[in-house]
Amino acid sequence: MSIFTIVFVLWGLSEVFLNRFFHSGKSDNKNQDKGTIIIIWLSIAVSIALGILSKLNIKLPIAHTSLIPYLGLTVLIIGMVIRTIAIITLGKFFTVDVTLRKDHKVIREGLYRIMRHPSYSGSLLSFFGFGISLNNWASLLCIMAPVTIAMLYRIKIEEKVLIEYFGSEYEEYKKTTYRLIPWIY
Repeated sequence: MSIFTIVFVLWGLSEVFLNRFFHSGKSDNKNQDKGTIIIIWLSIAVSIALGILSKLNIKLPIAHTSLIPYLGLTVLIIGMVIRTIAIITLGKFFTVDVTLRKDHKVIREGLYRIMRHPSYSGSLLSFFGFGISLNNWASLLCIMAPVTIAMLYRIKIEEKVLIEYFGSEYEEYKKTTYRLIPWIY
């Protein structure tokens, strides 16, 4: 089995694991998600399928070197690490669906001092790495466009819920942090 297969399988299994075991519970303030979890999973399936089909049918290499797939794999792993750190930092407040837990609070430690959504940043970075690993511009576009649109929609819904719940505390937090990309956006 190649290093690519191993990393891709671990990446996929990690997301399936999160989706299986980190949903909101009975005592949580749920039904805030607005179907974004389904939209994200559909966008992931579509983007990966289109990315692979593009790789097989459209010849638009990012570069003519065998290092590009390894660069992509490295970026994917960095994204996984960022997402894992963000999830660990959130602790009991992390769920895959938009949910407010009992005693929920705004987390301002670790990556959350700089970014409001480092888990999504890590996830998007992983998809970017996957696209690069295919060494195809069309694949990269097909992978990044649907996933980015779905996650930006999810962030919009999530931030609306957080503003409704935390009010000015979250508004102040927004003023001192970036949404997804430190010092840029």
